[in-house]
Amino acid sequence: MSTPYPFTAIVGQDDLRLGLLLNAVSPAVGGVLVRGEKGTAKSTAVRALAALMPEVSVVPGCRFSCDPAAPDPACPDGPHAAAAGVSRAARTVELPVGASEDRLVGALDIERALSEGVKAFEPGLLADAHRGILYVDEVNLLHDHLVDLLLDAAAMGASYVEREGVSVRHAARFLLVGTMNPEEGELRPQLLDRFGLTVEVAASRDTDERVEVVRRRLAYDEDPVGFAAGWAAEEGALRERIAAARALLPHVALGDGVLRQIAATCAAFEVDGMRADIVMARTATALAAWAGREEVAADDVRRAALLALPHRRRRNPFDAPGLDEDKLDRTLEESTGDQGQDGGPGDDDPDPGPDGGGGGDGGGGVPPQADGDRTPPSAPEREETPSQAPEGAPSRPAGGEQRPVASAEPFRTKVLSVPGLGEGAAGRRSRARTEHGRTTGARRPQGALTKLHLAATVQAAAPHQRVRGRAGRGLVVRRDDLRQATREGREGNLVLFVVDASGSMAARQRMSAVKGAVLSLLLDAYQRRDKVGLVTFRGQEAEVALPPTSSVDAAAARLESLPTGGRTPLAAGLLKAHDVLRVERLRDPSRRPLLVVVTDGRATGGPEPVALAGRAARLHRAEGTASVVVDCESGYVRLGLTGELARELGGTAVTLDELRADSIAGLVKDVTAAGRAA
Repeated sequence: MSTPYPFTAIVGQDDLRLGLLLNAVSPAVGGVLVRGEKGTAKSTAVRALAALMPEVSVVPGCRFSCDPAAPDPACPDGPHAAAAGVSRAARTVELPVGASEDRLVGALDIERALSEGVKAFEPGLLADAHRGILYVDEVNLLHDHLVDLLLDAAAMGASYVEREGVSVRHAARFLLVGTMNPEEGELRPQLLDRFGLTVEVAASRDTDERVEVVRRRLAYDEDPVGFAAGWAAEEGALRERIAAARALLPHVALGDGVLRQIAATCAAFEVDGMRADIVMARTATALAAWAGREEVAADDVRRAALLALPHRRRRNPFDAPGLDEDKLDRTLEESTGDQGQDGGPGDDDPDPGPDGGGGGDGGGGVPPQADGDRTPPSAPEREETPSQAPEGAPSRPAGGEQRPVASAEPFRTKVLSVPGLGEGAAGRRSRARTEHGRTTGARRPQGALTKLHLAATVQAAAPHQRVRGRAGRGLVVRRDDLRQATREGREGNLVLFVVDASGSMAARQRMSAVKGAVLSLLLDAYQRRDKVGLVTFRGQEAEVALPPTSSVDAAAARLESLPTGGRTPLAAGLLKAHDVLRVERLRDPSRRPLLVVVTDGRATGGPEPVALAGRAARLHRAEGTASVVVDCESGYVRLGLTGELARELGGTAVTLDELRADSIAGLVKDVTAAGRAA
């Protein structure tokens, strides 16, 4: 077994270390979500924490790590007779992004359950993680139904497996840690709320600190055992402090004044539900125990808020997590005004940080964004002269390019879906064969049986009962009789936006409406679990403003800073989209694309622009790409060019008004794929 990097040797990252340690002291806090850029010691810190966790005593031979002092009465390996337990280190179990549901919660042997009537259960990762740490790297890339199962088990402390009338339950209490890079997409707000705490991590911009990180890492890589031995004393002291805080935790008092501070803070920041109040109370209690106090102080409440509330303030994928610390301080001052005190002792002596030193900013705040912010800045303001920007006209920087304009308010859009039946990643847009959904038929299983079709299995086994010597009431079932249920649900698609940013689209009010429509479609893509990409065209060429990604907030940021002006190279935009889709088909062949072209249909860039645009559109049609053209033409005189473009693509044209879900001007159900109409 490799020697883990010492937890106490991690340089900086006070928020990360404090969030992990508070969960080690009080697992009831509910886990921690670590958000940040790659290469910031997220995984290193989680794996190092396991070495600090107290050893656990387990029932010998129990696959579910039952505590011999209080064994689970419903344990599938039970009942357990009174016996001395064996001690082992707490486990760190890693859940891979591509894990199946059976790997997570465990699997039943359906054949034995039907033929022998026994619950033959193979434990999953939730059972392995019981009384230890469950680590999910890139949790934002995990399928939603797996995240739901994971968080349900973490909240209830138990895992339930229900299959065809056979039920198994086992204890599953663990410290849940998830890490994610926001550039690769966000978690839904509902799932974010299920994590107790969140911390933001970023690489230090301090030269000395970065030098120390490199020095320690090189020393560890050269001699892991020797490096760990050099930090053994600090590791031992921190391990003892965790044990002492755990012992003190039940004795920490949480007074009514502190509870009022917590309630006032959650109300002031308008967080949904009551989970935030409960998590803040548990976190503040853990902070007091970590500091060696038996009473929660006002500073504990503040630090708990900075850890427990930022991710609960997020309402949609375009909201950046965070907390207004000035507002937080005002709220705490107002809520303590009637008490005549600051909430408890110890306010003049800040709590030590995770390494025993000064807490700096308390270890609970959100670190300021460094130079590597991922949100693109707004386009620079340019000075205008009256001749460049006459009254009532949009501003025009040099070269005919116009400043980016703000988007109109987003709205709920009609559902645009890909026709046919796909087999892509689970989502909420187009029909597909999935593991979850309504049962539509049965087939022989290919590999392990996951969803039994009971009626088809009985029908397959029934004709052979006499030959198999059936004598009792039970049905004699062989593996060849088993039938897998085929189910139909919804899949996520690749929605590729091709946006016309030319001068003909540049009128301020018009471009604002166009951006509002694309933003609305991006919100819809987020809710339906799609990947999105953005191609823009103007002037003489097209460019990929955003390669296909799960991060719709990144697409929204690119859209907001999109400049406009110049000619309309429609053909270049369609050809660039064709190249993007060709590459994506190789990377992810099961994810079906939906091409959304946002334009007024004009083509003015390059030689023979109209004919070239038609040929480029027919390329998409020949490959069966489902498409929709959003008609942005306005005014009394309309040329109807988008309708012709939609026919060349083999798709459908809709106006901005028809795109709205509450519009009665038109109804868009399915996007017609190339060849389907024929």
